[in-house]
Amino acid sequence: MTAQDAGSPPEPFDGAQEPPAEGSGSESPSTDSGQAAPTGSGDGLNEAELTVEDILAAAPEGAPETDAEADAEAPDYLEDLRRITAEYANYRKRTEANAEVERRRALAAAVTPLLSVLDDLDRAEKHGDLVEGTAFATIAQKLRGAMERLGLEGFGETGEVFDPQVHEAIAQVPVPDTTESTVLDVIERGYRIGEVELRPAKVAVAVAADG
Repeated sequence: MTAQDAGSPPEPFDGAQEPPAEGSGSESPSTDSGQAAPTGSGDGLNEAELTVEDILAAAPEGAPETDAEADAEAPDYLEDLRRITAEYANYRKRTEANAEVERRRALAAAVTPLLSVLDDLDRAEKHGDLVEGTAFATIAQKLRGAMERLGLEGFGETGEVFDPQVHEAIAQVPVPDTTESTVLDVIERGYRIGEVELRPAKVAVAVAADG
């Protein structure tokens, strides 16, 4: 220590110490375990303290508030589900039915040009030209079988009641004791594929004779 230091008067001490500035990084009091003491007033709720009322209060607007309300709405939802299911089933049926009709129409358009060939075979058979065992008869049998496998159905038979829905009368023949118009002769058979009619049967019709 120098002589100058020994002779210097001590700095005054006013007994007051300024508190540390806020945010200066001073540590908060800790507990005996070394963990920071909880802060806040303790009035808030943590997740473990949530009640059913708190959860229901936070539910979206319009959501069922009770199981009773949900049970009350269940029949309505079930009825809507049944209605939608029925509508879809009907839609599928209509779609499948329409597709089948269109398929038959396309098939009918392809088969129609061959009907004249079948007419020639029918005429040949009436005249006795289709002798069993001949090449001509074999070809006729194969062609008719192929048309049947495609769904082609012939109609128009002698003796059946005349029906203007399926028969085309190209001649009327008065026949004694006739009380009902019937098919007297089939000129050309009618054909259909399913519900699609390719043509009516051309027939001669027996009608009642005058007097």
